[in-house]
Amino acid sequence: MTVSISRAGQSAAAQQDELALAIERTASARAIAGNTLQHHADSPAAIEAMIALVASAQTWIHFENYIIRDDATGRRVAEALAERARAGVHVRILYDALGSFGTGFRFWRGLRHAGAEVRAFHPIFSGHPFDIFVRDHRKLVVADGTRAMLGGLCIGNEWAGDPAHGREPWRDTMVTVCGPAATAFDASFANLWGRIGPPLATDELNADPEACGQVAVQAVAGVPFEGRMYRVTQLIAAAARERLWITDAYLVPPPQLYAALLEAAKSGVDVRLLVPGATDLPVLRGFTRAGYRELLRAGVRVFEWLGPMIHAKTLVADRQWARVGSSNLNVSSLLGNYELDLLTDDTATADTLAAQFRRDLQASREVVLRPRRRMLPARLVGTTPDAAGGATNLAPRRRGGRVKRSRYELGAVAVVALRRVAGGLRRAVGLTATLVFFILGVLLLVFPRVAGAVVATLAFWMALGFAVYGFGKRRARDREDGD
Repeated sequence: MTVSISRAGQSAAAQQDELALAIERTASARAIAGNTLQHHADSPAAIEAMIALVASAQTWIHFENYIIRDDATGRRVAEALAERARAGVHVRILYDALGSFGTGFRFWRGLRHAGAEVRAFHPIFSGHPFDIFVRDHRKLVVADGTRAMLGGLCIGNEWAGDPAHGREPWRDTMVTVCGPAATAFDASFANLWGRIGPPLATDELNADPEACGQVAVQAVAGVPFEGRMYRVTQLIAAAARERLWITDAYLVPPPQLYAALLEAAKSGVDVRLLVPGATDLPVLRGFTRAGYRELLRAGVRVFEWLGPMIHAKTLVADRQWARVGSSNLNVSSLLGNYELDLLTDDTATADTLAAQFRRDLQASREVVLRPRRRMLPARLVGTTPDAAGGATNLAPRRRGGRVKRSRYELGAVAVVALRRVAGGLRRAVGLTATLVFFILGVLLLVFPRVAGAVVATLAFWMALGFAVYGFGKRRARDREDGD
């Protein structure tokens, strides 16, 4: 009996080692030991921790984010960065031109005048039309190469909230890394920084931090068309034995990943998905809900957050694997963007994320299928969580009473309501297409010259962009052949 148990233990350990090796190769990221991780599930507190991290930097700060708004929160963070730049710290700021589209030149000029170097990733109006589809969706702060902070939080008032006016903050997750793994995240920043301009100086990447703890961390840098986190998530879903709990802001999984979730649930794994009940991108929410029925029939449990917005991107598998980062489980994020995620097989981190997931369920409603008469398909209905995180059949209610939303969020919720009234995703898409083509036809009839000029301008702009792109590729190949 003793020999049998020993062999079983060795077999399980071997399987675990094989999975870890497969994940390491798939992610193109080795596990770096000697770190501590600090979990931030409260967005306002995470912003304060980010500002404190910036203020503590003595040599350099590498700051990267998809959205940096020119609002009260953005200005607070900008002032912290400007203060360090004025003190002689090398401050590098990388923002996405599309995500930060509403932020004006005066905001960036103020940072540059303070001594910071600011770069925009893939400007919208450029000679490369395909760049509009490839974005820098990462959220990262590195101080001195010894500490890093990453996750899903952007820089704006949505994440900070406004208690004075009764506006709750968006729920997001960040994690602070102390130890040698911080250099891997710093190297990832340097790689993307060097893609759009002169590279960082070598002395700005020479940190050699001492061990802070015992946690091994992998820095998974998502690159367009490589699908690293896509394949890693598939591996983890296929290997999960007990539970697979996922929080995602814009969940529209590609077919293979969708199938992996179904198969895991059918084989007895406790698969749970936590998604927003109201979102800033209502179109994606419609696509998310379109897949509910098949997921529910397979045994997946689906929960919708009842607060203003849950923007976190986390995963917990069994009591082993945990992931926090910027990657959403959809095609755009997994295959089209630059992303950055932290992956670890630390049990304590997995337990921390699992405990947060349970707390989030208490502020969520579970979506279930309710059978109907006359051979009609089952109807999706929402339930309300009880104190233990289960579900009752009461009408949905929100945590802490009525949630006051910003005008931006109210617009998003209004679109969700209109879609429900329209009768579901298919009819909403059909109605939208009908209106678009009807308006286009009216414009061509009533204002043929103006409409024709607009269409012609777009066509010539696309032609010019394709020409620049094609000749650029040709020159690149000629240079490679010459070398």
